[in-house]
Amino acid sequence: MRRSTACLIALCLSATALPAQDADQGRALYQTHCASCHGADAEGQGPLAPALVLQPIDLTTLSSRNDGTFPLERVLKRIDGTDPLVSHGSPMPVFGPYFEGVANVPMKLADAQPILVPQPMADLVAYLMSVQSD
Repeated sequence: MRRSTACLIALCLSATALPAQDADQGRALYQTHCASCHGADAEGQGPLAPALVLQPIDLTTLSSRNDGTFPLERVLKRIDGTDPLVSHGSPMPVFGPYFEGVANVPMKLADAQPILVPQPMADLVAYLMSVQSD
């Protein structure tokens, strides 16, 4: 009886729909929280860029500068503030608390390890992945 109950619970959990990444929502988040430094086109030329000690990078070249692989772990750490940037004067992003929340969206790192992130972070990363140049 216990075994069948455990199997039923596992089946129900695996059938639960997981939130998907939404690049369109990520674009809106990017325009609100990132474009002032990285530019509306994500190429690093936002209106606040001249005020920063280090100039913002061109976010459309993240993959090409990483041997064709999107550096997901590094990007997530920059967004959540665990890999801060000196040029911002504080851990990145300035709007870090907005991206906190229930970490329920699965993403796979380059080494195939899964990681759960909050929906807004997943959406923002989906947008950044969508703007990578070839």
